[in-house]
Order: sequence, then C-alpha cells, then structure tokens
Amino acid sequence: MELYLPIAQMSVHWLIILGMGAAVGLITGLFGIGGGFILAPLLLFSGIPPAVAVSTTTSQVAAATFSGLVTHWKNKTLDLPMAAIMTAGGLAGTVAGVYIFRILRELGQMEFSISISYVALLGAVGGLMLAESLRTMREARAGRPSGGRKPGQHNWIHGLPLKMRFRRSRLYISVIPPLVLSFIVGILSAIMGVGGGFILVPLMIYLIKMPASIVPGTTLFQVLFVTASATIMHAVDNYTVDVVLALLLIAGGVIGVQIGVRIGTRLRGEQMRFLLALLTLGIAIRLLYDLVVTPEDLFSLRVGDM
Repeated sequence: MELYLPIAQMSVHWLIILGMGAAVGLITGLFGIGGGFILAPLLLFSGIPPAVAVSTTTSQVAAATFSGLVTHWKNKTLDLPMAAIMTAGGLAGTVAGVYIFRILRELGQMEFSISISYVALLGAVGGLMLAESLRTMREARAGRPSGGRKPGQHNWIHGLPLKMRFRRSRLYISVIPPLVLSFIVGILSAIMGVGGGFILVPLMIYLIKMPASIVPGTTLFQVLFVTASATIMHAVDNYTVDVVLALLLIAGGVIGVQIGVRIGTRLRGEQMRFLLALLTLGIAIRLLYDLVVTPEDLFSLRVGDM
C-alpha cells in the first residue's frame, strides 16, 4: 500500500520507508550514533526531494536521541554546564545553517550542495574509521596494545582564554573550543540533516580530553536541542518537514534500535567501527556515482531567446 507524502508531493510504499527507519534504528542501536548521515542519503536514493529529506531526517534524529538522553540523565553520565555551552553554540549554528539552506534552495543548488557535502563528509569519516579499525585489529592480532593519547596529556586547546571549570568532566578549559565545534555541527545539522554525534564524540574525547563515559550523554543533550530546533525552523521557515514521512521513519527506528542494541553486545568495538566504515564509504561512493554519471533523461532550461 502506498501513502501520499503531502510535503514531498509524491507517493511511497509505507513498508519501504518503515524499513529505512528500522535499518537506521538498527545502526543507531548497533553503533551508538544518531544515523542521520545515513538516513538522508537513503531518502535521496528513494527519490525524496533533498530539502524534504534533510528537514525530515532531523525530526527522526531528535526522536531517537531523546530516548538515549533520558538514560544518560538517569545515570548522571552527562556534564550539564558543558552541554549548555555546546547547545548555545549549536543553536547559533542551526540558525546560520537554516539561513544558508534557504539561500541554496533559492539558487536552485540544494540537491548538488547536499550531495557533494555528503560525499566529502562521509568519505573523510569513513576513510579515517576504516584505517583506525584495521590498525586496531592488526594490533590486537599481534598482541600489542592499541595506541592512543594518554589522559593526562595537554595540547594548545587548553591554553586558550575564557576558561571555565567543568566539575563532572574534571576539566578546566576555555569555552571557545566546544562553542566552535558545536556551532559547526549546528550548521551541518540544518544543511545535511545530521545530528553530528559521530563528529563531536571523537573530537570531545581526543581534542578536548573529556572522559569517554561523559561524552555520549553530553553530546546527546546538544544533538537533541539542535535537531529539534532545526526541525521547527525548517517547518516554519522552509515548509519542508513531512510529518507523514517522519512518523513512518520514527516508528521503524524504534523497532530497529532494539534489534541493534542486542546485536551490538556480541561484537567488539573495532569490528563495529570496521562495519560502519564500510557502510559509510559505500554510501559516499554511491552519492559520488550519482553526481558524475550521465542521467538517463537529459534536459535543459533556457531563458532568453525563445
């Protein structure tokens, strides 16, 4: 049975969309990430208009993030002052991103901009994850401990001004790095429909030196408010959030998360990162192929001499 999507102005088979939501939910439960950077390309492959795909994806990410944040809040595994600063930067970035989003739509460059951004982002992230997971697996087979930064090490980030003490994270650092990082993620969230957790988590651990146990909850707090605000602003400003599509994706995601969590407990960390890297690179390659291949239907619009 097909359902009509009023904002996308097209009909889709509800089982396909539900399956996409379940697949992304499975990835969320398996890898502990929002999955927006995978869901938006999948919607594009299905023919959903880019503006609707990005805007609706943020609503699904917000819904998936909320359940995870509740658990971290109960377990007290988030740094609320750090989360508040990151949320402020993320909201500012979201406002800027929605504005850029509107300009790109008016220029008619929305589809190309989203596709090329995903190719660059997914290619870089997938390549780094693949290299790191392969290195870790080689070291594990050789019986050597995996390399990494020591918790006590400091870098230039810790010498910046406007320092603040974060007791839960046991840090005394400048507020500038988390503000800048969250601002950039806010822009990405508005333009690409990503939560940004897969970018923020490693940066907060390796660059800002937050304890790994505190980072996920703190990041989810920021991602929730950023994606929720992006959804509202897209709905009010750009009219590109399709509620019917969002409900199907969220329903599928709830099912997929439960399956992913159970599978994830049976895999080692480097194995999960390897699988995620292959998936990420596969999507990037497919998007790149769509950008360079000659379309089946060629047409042009000419303005001027009639």
